[in-house]
Amino acid sequence: MGAFEIHGGKSLKGELVPQGAKNEALQVICAVLLTSEKVTISNIPDIVDVNKLINLLQAMGVKVEKVEKGTYSFKAKDVDLNYLLSEDFTNRASSLRGSIMIVGPLLARFGKAYMPKPGGDKIGRRRLDTHFEGFEKLGATFEYDPKTYYYTVQAKKLTGTYIHLDEASVTGTANVVMAAVLAKGETVIYNAACEPYLQQLCKMLNKMGAKISGIGSNMLTIKGVKELGGCFHRILPDMIEIGSFIGLAAMTKSEITIKDVSFPDLGIIPDVFRKLGIQMELKGDDLFIPKQKSYKVDTFIDGSILTIADAPWPGFTPDLLSIILVTATQAKGSVLVHQKMFESRLFFVDKLIDMGAQIILCDPHRAAVIGMNHEHQLRGTTMTSPDIRAGVSLLIAALSAEGKSTIHNIEQIDRGYENIDVRLNNLGADIRRIG
Repeated sequence: MGAFEIHGGKSLKGELVPQGAKNEALQVICAVLLTSEKVTISNIPDIVDVNKLINLLQAMGVKVEKVEKGTYSFKAKDVDLNYLLSEDFTNRASSLRGSIMIVGPLLARFGKAYMPKPGGDKIGRRRLDTHFEGFEKLGATFEYDPKTYYYTVQAKKLTGTYIHLDEASVTGTANVVMAAVLAKGETVIYNAACEPYLQQLCKMLNKMGAKISGIGSNMLTIKGVKELGGCFHRILPDMIEIGSFIGLAAMTKSEITIKDVSFPDLGIIPDVFRKLGIQMELKGDDLFIPKQKSYKVDTFIDGSILTIADAPWPGFTPDLLSIILVTATQAKGSVLVHQKMFESRLFFVDKLIDMGAQIILCDPHRAAVIGMNHEHQLRGTTMTSPDIRAGVSLLIAALSAEGKSTIHNIEQIDRGYENIDVRLNNLGADIRRIG
């Protein structure tokens, strides 16, 4: 198990280029299974989860070539369906939550798919009902073996229909969309997720020959086609990493320019950080975060405490709530952070409390943060990263803290952030990878 040793309290300065979006990469890479033709994807982040998925596709028989850094071509002409029943597939697929999104493409193109229970962050219950209920409505049969934790879906043919998803699941929507593009007839998906990742997937599928309309809304209409072809697709910059860098700049009193952020795709993310009092300026497509001695939290019009909650897009993404929480610890004012979508994502706050943060964990979903306005620095300590987003939040806390901190289980951070230590050290941070 690796660890980061961080010597905090340093102000950073310089430019950061955000990596390609992790969550988009996992979707669009799975989509290459829908065609036998070559698909080229650029701006792929070099992170553990994405590399695991690429290696899984290679093991399935997909021909993968690295064109240049961040750009790969995929050709799924000779997919080995028997491999899906192997122990090696079980081990690979069960270690990665994103692997669930190969099911829709395999079902659409080959009429069957198998999947072990996928892995991923331990952030509470993350059910898969939305995926399989959608497949069933398209005409597939579904079986689940509780002894082996194996899912099986099969269909002689998929037929378009009206589907009202029980929740606006991003991966669930992506999976059902990928199944529906090759179904016979028209499919309407209501209560669809409309995150930029999902919009990007739909745009890529249309370039491959799919007929999807309503992109960006919560109602997608898909007219099935007989086959899809190849295309070129470029992944958006990672909005979660961009939000993380905004919080980092504020916490460490740093001057940072985040390059090429694709600002229109950030939604309300910049506005939420502005509510914490963080200044920023858009210069072209670069986001400039000036050095601030302090940042003052807004209140609601009636003077009541600011509440920041997550919601399906275009609401505030749950992946940035932990960043908001840690950033609020040094704001001037108080914030109630309400994590509605996952019940275990706030449990990392005990580590921040150990560092001297003023936080009251009200219940598994709500935490009240009393900002210290940089009048009392956090203290360095030893901690363990529980998941990707909490791990980076703890890294930000450690970079702002007085003294030395050690973060164990940094494999969680590496799953979602490319060379984060090297990139931040180039700005003046002191992060050492040990173990």
